[in-house]
Amino acid sequence: MTNKEKYKQAFSVLHSPGEMATEVENMVNRKKSRSFRGAAAAVIACLLIAGGSGIVYAADIGGIQRTIQIWIEGDRTDATFEYNADGTYSMSYQTAEGDEKERGGGGVAYERDGSERPLTEDELLEQLNMPEVEYMEDGTVWVYYYDQKIDITDRFEDDVCYVKVSNGDETLYMTVQYQNGWSASSHKYVEPAKRLSEEDHEE
Repeated sequence: MTNKEKYKQAFSVLHSPGEMATEVENMVNRKKSRSFRGAAAAVIACLLIAGGSGIVYAADIGGIQRTIQIWIEGDRTDATFEYNADGTYSMSYQTAEGDEKERGGGGVAYERDGSERPLTEDELLEQLNMPEVEYMEDGTVWVYYYDQKIDITDRFEDDVCYVKVSNGDETLYMTVQYQNGWSASSHKYVEPAKRLSEEDHEE
């Protein structure tokens, strides 16, 4: 072996600073890549676990459940509201006296083509914000609308009472028929429906 070949062999294991930096960078990247793959696998596993429990939770409650604020008997109240895809809802809340109450309902809407569909969550919440008429055990009759509590007991004439209510943004004209429902319009009072007598029923 010549001196030139020995010299070349001795220095062949050394690298230039640029090559050395590239090699170190490649090693770091390989290490990061392995760490990232491990972290990604852990994150995916957590998501699968969370997703699985989320599906079980949704199956348990049967719908979309959330906390809402609503006016009940003139008091602003926190309630747990659950909406179901079939257009029904259930709601639970605590009264000012501390009693636990529940209510529920639902309905359908009719499209222009005559087909029906379940009410949406927004439509149901809009219905919950409508006025309420309550007949108390002591014989009094009350209208509740947002923060208003109106005693209408002495305002009936021929079993009909007219009440104007407002929430600041909208005014409603209510026609209340004693023990026979009520109607409301944002334009004018609605003429009461004719109450059927026993003779009408027999016909």
